Amino acid sequence: MSEVQKIMIAVASVFIMGFVLVGLSKEDQTPEQMEAAAKIRGMVAMQMMANEKCPQKIKEVTGEQVFTTSETESDKETYLTLKWVGENANNGGFKKASCTLHASLGGISELVIDDKVIIKKKI
Repeated sequence: MSEVQKIMIAVASVFIMGFVLVGLSKEDQTPEQMEAAAKIRGMVAMQMMANEKCPQKIKEVTGEQVFTTSETESDKETYLTLKWVGENANNGGFKKASCTLHASLGGISELVIDDKVIIKKKI
């Protein structure tokens, strides 16, 4: 057997061993692990939706762009509330804004800017 054939067999056996190890190391998830993963995915989806919709709506209403939240409240399953403190309150901007998103509604359920309710949907 030539050296080239030996090297080819060695490389092929490394690949085969890799596939076998990966196949054997895959373990089935328990129902608890699948439930925890689903909760995390749901929370991430809610956070992404809130970070997309709330700043757009605040800019639409006030004309002021918001970036970083000052506070976040959530039960990590059904709702997420983001709060901002305005930077240009003296120049026609807002002092504080609060935006709540409920997973069951799939959108903004409550938007309050300077204690004035802009959006209020029943849950």
